[in-house]
Amino acid sequence: MTPRIDPQALRAVAAALADAARVETLRHFRSPALAPDNKAATGFDPVTEADRASERAMRAILADRRPDDAILGEEYGPQPGTSGLTWVLDPIDGTRAYLCGAASWGVLIGVTDAAGPIYGLIDQPWTGERFEGGLGAARMTAPQGDRALSIRRGVALADATLMTTFPEVGTADEGAAFRRVAAQVRLTRYGLDCYAYALLALGQVDLVIEAGLQAYDIVAPMAVVQAAGGIVTDWRGGPAQNGGRVIAAATPALHAAALALLAG
Repeated sequence: MTPRIDPQALRAVAAALADAARVETLRHFRSPALAPDNKAATGFDPVTEADRASERAMRAILADRRPDDAILGEEYGPQPGTSGLTWVLDPIDGTRAYLCGAASWGVLIGVTDAAGPIYGLIDQPWTGERFEGGLGAARMTAPQGDRALSIRRGVALADATLMTTFPEVGTADEGAAFRRVAAQVRLTRYGLDCYAYALLALGQVDLVIEAGLQAYDIVAPMAVVQAAGGIVTDWRGGPAQNGGRVIAAATPALHAAALALLAG
């Protein structure tokens, strides 16, 4: 079915979700009492009560205001719906940064239909910055003032700034592919999670390349970057909304150049 969409109503619900998540995430941020659990059988994949409380708060609002929509959340999984719309939630993207007290984590709220992402919101509660894209919006609201989102144009690969979250990127082969791109750009930075995509949409950086993502990691950033004029695909130039290997680029030229290097 083709869902009936009221852009203003959907954006208002997304804002309510982000407001509720701010309360829950800030309640625990930089608290010495916060103790993570480890979701990984090997290694360290942390989750905290802040993650769970943030997602519960958002799901409660959706149950009240959008009961027919489906939900896909990192901590509580999928919930079916009948409207043709799905809310894709990451209650804290960057839990490792959150545990360290670094302000590079964010709350991700995306909306998809059968074709893919139609709206995304990246919220950074500690700094008060909110980036939204889709359904007629491409803007950042912040204590320092609001501004339109727009990617940076006219930057050659040799002058570009590249970001990713983990220095190893993914597998050994994925890391090697990333380093081929990193060797050709002016500046590479690590560790910003979803905030890197927000900076790309803001025109501060030019490329974000990652691997091993889930849908809840990329749906909201994808919508924000695309609304700002950027491109988000997988490493072969195909759809990226299901996660995996993802590249976000400010311009078609940067996208093509980076794809060629990723392919080897």
